[in-house]
Amino acid sequence: MRKALWIAIAFGLASAASAQSPEPPAIPVATAKVERKPVAKSANFVGRISGIEKVDVRARVTGFLEQVLFKEGDVVKAGDPLYRIEKSLFQAAVERAQGTLEIAKAADALADIQLQRAEDLLAKSAGTVVARDQAQAQKQQTAGSLMTSQADLDTAKVNLSYTDINAPITGRIGLTNLTKGNVVSPDSGVLATIISQDPIYVTFPVSQREFLKAAESGKHIDPKDLTVKLRFSDGMEYGQRGQIDFVNNSVDRGTDTVLARAKVPNPASTLTDGQLVRVDIEAGTPSEMVVVPQSALIADQGGSYVFAVENGKAVIKRIRISGTEGTDAIVSDGLAGGEQIIVQGLQAVRPGASVRAREAAPAIKGN
Repeated sequence: MRKALWIAIAFGLASAASAQSPEPPAIPVATAKVERKPVAKSANFVGRISGIEKVDVRARVTGFLEQVLFKEGDVVKAGDPLYRIEKSLFQAAVERAQGTLEIAKAADALADIQLQRAEDLLAKSAGTVVARDQAQAQKQQTAGSLMTSQADLDTAKVNLSYTDINAPITGRIGLTNLTKGNVVSPDSGVLATIISQDPIYVTFPVSQREFLKAAESGKHIDPKDLTVKLRFSDGMEYGQRGQIDFVNNSVDRGTDTVLARAKVPNPASTLTDGQLVRVDIEAGTPSEMVVVPQSALIADQGGSYVFAVENGKAVIKRIRISGTEGTDAIVSDGLAGGEQIIVQGLQAVRPGASVRAREAAPAIKGN
């Protein structure tokens, strides 16, 4: 009897302790409202930025490099001076050629006089045909010497002009490979490279599967009607839109892709030659779709899901993803829009857990 009493007392104390144990504290999380917004049909590719114009600056004559007239990394305009080669020898060559030309002109003028005299004497029967022919031959020789001397002078002037190396295009110039005091020549290789900045190209391979998908739709799509959007490696969207201006006429046999190219404005030089970007191609009229931040997505063997907040509890919502829109995921099934889903603090959340929700700060849009 006494033993049964102690068991009852112990059971009562345990029950009281269990009834008085506090519930786990609510987990602090940040939430965002599921939105519905217009989304255009799109395809995604990986592309690389390249300058429309790219020029390797080289020396065209041999001489000592007197000056480097630009700052590496600056934007230079077409015609701006870049390098200056010592001029003295080239100026002397011009003056020498000028002197040779003057001698040739004098010889040619004398040949004119002698030919005229020989013809006059021959007309008066005071001269011979041989003398006239010799005068004609002399005139032809001096005319040829005059042309040669003029060509030599022109060449010397061109070589003198090559001592000033100017920018052939407008663009950003890179590092100089030779500095003041070095001897430069056509064999010196590239002195510096200039790449145009605005607009700029993005090239990307399009798989045969995408082409077949477009063909199956039965609709002819003009590439010029497609909108090109770019995203950087961190997911931020570039603020300018581009337009496709070229699709190659053959398939790369190694990759089974066709090379496409778009022209994109680059007024602030945000895009850089060689840069890797994501390319989103949009076509057709946008339709309203449900979108959620990609930061809210969780995946397991059953697929993708998000945690929604209902009556202060975390509830699993299984969803189907059909694509991406910038930093958002497009949901084709599982959400209707308007739900509050957890985007921050997911590590500690479990199904049915109590949560203390606050509105997440809006995402900063890319430029």
